Amino acid sequence: MTFGRGGPPVVVLNVGGTRYSFSREVLKDFPLRRVSRLHGCLSEQDVLEVCDDYDRERNEYFFDRHSEAFGFILLYVRYGHLRFVPHMCELSFYNEMIYWGLEGSHLDYCCQRRLDDRMSDTYTFYSAEDIRTEPSGGGSGSSKSSGQPEQPKGQESGDPVAPPGAGEKKWLERMRRTFEEPTSSVAAQILATVSILFVIVSMVVLCASTMPEWRTAENRSLEEQSRIIEAICIGWFTAECIVRFIVSKDKCEFVKRPLNIIDLLAITPYYISVLMTIFTGENSQLQRAGVTLRVLRMMRIFWVIKLARHFIGLQTLGLTLKRCYREMVMLLVFVCVAMAIFSALAQLLEHGLKIGKPNEGYASIPAACWWVIISMTTVGYGDVCPITIPGRILGGICVVSGIVLLALPITFIYHSFVQCYHELKFRSARYSRSLSAEFLD
Repeated sequence: MTFGRGGPPVVVLNVGGTRYSFSREVLKDFPLRRVSRLHGCLSEQDVLEVCDDYDRERNEYFFDRHSEAFGFILLYVRYGHLRFVPHMCELSFYNEMIYWGLEGSHLDYCCQRRLDDRMSDTYTFYSAEDIRTEPSGGGSGSSKSSGQPEQPKGQESGDPVAPPGAGEKKWLERMRRTFEEPTSSVAAQILATVSILFVIVSMVVLCASTMPEWRTAENRSLEEQSRIIEAICIGWFTAECIVRFIVSKDKCEFVKRPLNIIDLLAITPYYISVLMTIFTGENSQLQRAGVTLRVLRMMRIFWVIKLARHFIGLQTLGLTLKRCYREMVMLLVFVCVAMAIFSALAQLLEHGLKIGKPNEGYASIPAACWWVIISMTTVGYGDVCPITIPGRILGGICVVSGIVLLALPITFIYHSFVQCYHELKFRSARYSRSLSAEFLD
């Protein structure tokens, strides 16, 4: 039996018991990648990397897949529209699509939304690192088609030979997960709890130090104690940041992460203020730098963002803002355009036309922009308000327009927020399962 161009002119595909006949030339440019790969097979071994079995006598290629799903996929090949099989799980059909070489973008728009909702509900989100680390399974020739080398004879698949330095890498990986994933182990949970306590203590001390009673002459001892507590907290955060940098896989990627940048911004001002105190002393020179020191001390408020490392809610907020920056920019454009229009009209009606007594709150267009912002966001401080009838009509239109414009991108941001929350929750659940396995062991 020969394959390739010299093979039989007719090819029979048996998908789950349903047979389909194609000419070999049709397979060359077939839209399904797995089927088109049969045209380039030159040996039976190449064929078995694509399908599950091959019958030489019938020249039949067998695929152990869902026959009805393949029928719907062939309808897409013929007519260009791909929809879900009725009464079939969307995720199962999506797996069939991936097997035959299609993607979610090939689905019709209505089915794409169904797939996104289904994936959000069932937490089927995997990161790129998970896909690299998880072993390939299922399907035909999974170990071969994935490019994994075969096991040497005489070596069991469950007893791999550990390469040199594997123990050290495993220790570094465990340390990295301990500092990066609070739910990965008992030690990680204890470390996260201690870090949260330090953040809370530092925030309490920062808030208390701004009270006038705290800085009186009678409370000098409290001020000294607050400095000691601040030094201890900074020492803990510094040690934590250094250890996380040492055990990280990619040092350049570690420096670029937003949370690590925030850690650096929260720690650096303390050391700058200490150096300034050492070099300038407690005399008049330091008094001239007092504004700078107060700004540096207030930058410790960034420590609150460190809690995002331990709480899914704050991580979800950051990830949503990262993925929805286009929608956020669109929202800002809406607000800026409306602000330019309404502020110009408000300045004209309230001050420019001089109808009655001029309203000084609208003396200029930049001054009227403040009124537009608080009106569109329905805050309504009342410090600036129109007094003419045309101005009040314009104010009502401004408020209604603000509600509509602010609501337009909210749907996209909401769906992204839900998706990010499910993704992070699923990731946390996987580490929790590993923690449960640790207890069982």
